[in-house]
Amino acid sequence: MSYLLGIDLGTTNSLGCVYKDGRIQLIPNRYGSYLTPSVVSVDENQEIIVGEIAKERLITAPERTASSFKRFMGEEKTFHLGGLNFTPEELSSFVVRSIVEDAQAYLGEEIEEVIISVPAYFHDKQRYATKKAGLLAGVQVHRLINEPSAAALASYMDNGEEQLFLVFDFGGGTLDVSIVDCFENVVEIEAVAGNNHLGGDDFHQIMVEAFLKEHGIPKGDVSKKDLAVLERQAEKCKRELSDAQESRMTAWIKGQEYTSVYTNRRLVEESAGIFYKIKEVLNHAVKSAQIRPEDLSDIVMAGGSSKMPVVTSYVSHLFHREPQINLNSDEMIVRGLGYLCGVKAREQSIKDYVLTDICPFSLGTATKNASDASNPYFTPIIPRNTVLPCSRVHRFYTAEDHQRQVTFPVLQGEHVYARDNRKLAEYTLTVPDGPAGQEALDVRFTYDIDGILLADIQVVSTGHTISSVVSQTVDDERLQARMKELEKLKVHPREVTENKLLLSRLTTLCEECPPSQREYFAGLIALFEKVLEEQNPRKIKKYGEQIQDTIDNFSLGEALDDFDFWGDFYQEEGEEEKEQEEKPEEDLDFMEFSKKWTN
Repeated sequence: MSYLLGIDLGTTNSLGCVYKDGRIQLIPNRYGSYLTPSVVSVDENQEIIVGEIAKERLITAPERTASSFKRFMGEEKTFHLGGLNFTPEELSSFVVRSIVEDAQAYLGEEIEEVIISVPAYFHDKQRYATKKAGLLAGVQVHRLINEPSAAALASYMDNGEEQLFLVFDFGGGTLDVSIVDCFENVVEIEAVAGNNHLGGDDFHQIMVEAFLKEHGIPKGDVSKKDLAVLERQAEKCKRELSDAQESRMTAWIKGQEYTSVYTNRRLVEESAGIFYKIKEVLNHAVKSAQIRPEDLSDIVMAGGSSKMPVVTSYVSHLFHREPQINLNSDEMIVRGLGYLCGVKAREQSIKDYVLTDICPFSLGTATKNASDASNPYFTPIIPRNTVLPCSRVHRFYTAEDHQRQVTFPVLQGEHVYARDNRKLAEYTLTVPDGPAGQEALDVRFTYDIDGILLADIQVVSTGHTISSVVSQTVDDERLQARMKELEKLKVHPREVTENKLLLSRLTTLCEECPPSQREYFAGLIALFEKVLEEQNPRKIKKYGEQIQDTIDNFSLGEALDDFDFWGDFYQEEGEEEKEQEEKPEEDLDFMEFSKKWTN
């Protein structure tokens, strides 16, 4: 038989896992370790070396060796190794291939399909590059899964508790935070936040910079080999500080020995910028989920760098509670992938588990800026943190008199101005001549958990429609199957039978109730129509159920519910729009935290 293999393709280390014989099984590599360093080297015979031996060559042959290339996925970057040139996805493919070969040797079976984890905040181009890495390695990528989502699934499967918790996934090069709600075999991602350029490796870099500054050594005077040794020393020092009060960094540079003493106190003081960025991501996740920190049942730490005492202590300080620290936090993500492989293979014991995910970035288009026509605004169509799969439609109008063409760029991001967001595609349609605002165009985006993004744009007056696949991370056969399924989503909520029935019942009550109560029901009609226009399934479900309860109680002769529907609605709207716009002059939380290490 052929197994579906889960691969945690990490910045620092990578792992593999399958679901076999009713349980997850991590894949040992050829050296007996579950962790394979994400390092690639080219030897003197132009042979490719991956893993532990390649990691050693960061010291002995730094000009022929590359690491941390995951940070550059989706970018136009070339690595020059031993006279050969490689893209980040090509280097990643060597790591994927190594994990696949180890799995085949361990299982004695072929591996044809894989599930690969990616940071939640990877954008479309980075996800495509990750899929390409799998294809270059000779395997089909069944699905890409967000790393914190995989960690959340592992946590739920391991403890089985129904709870709302936060996953703090801090790896070598990325930080992802997810708010997760687990109930009745469902793992539902409520919100995500992240930073693709923040990880444990950043502590190494800060320690190296501080070491050179302390000893008055210009970085430009340090050879690649000596710099690699210094980075290895920083990694060793950081690891030792997990158990010791202090550690020493020692390096020989140009024949002279230099030594620095490091403590957690010094590490905290020199890494203030990292801690501020961590706090930013945590704040963003909690605000996006519209919860309070005290609503969380637990905080789950995942990723190798989450085990650092200064990191766990800072998270504990911010949330006023001890997080759940797993001794094998490096394995949390790949364990979740293993469970997902079992779910996908319809393994009897776990086939009924469901993992939902959300859109990490807003998807939208450009609209006119009346004060500066050359700098249009970004208007979201699918807001970030929307549950997937989803389909949203917005109506736009011509902006100028006698406008004959309308151009819609497909944009991904959160910036106010269109030019600052990532352009995925662009479409131009011809419209009939007329005054500004006369011609309407409906723009529908449909997006699913596999990264398939569909765009449908229709000129309302003529019916002319452009339909296109903007992006995909699956093969053509699966794309066609998914497109058929996604067609079912392309219905406006106001056309859904349950919603039409609820509005009809409200209308009937409004017409038949005493005059003193008519205003109340008219208000509920207006509210529910507004909720339907927003096309947010969570809101529609929430307010639909509350309004249905009100109708049922009224039909039984009970007093009208005194719940302030509009007040709750506008409070929720305000929470969605509220964002922290600028960095405070002083981070009081960090200042208080740092005192712990200075006393």
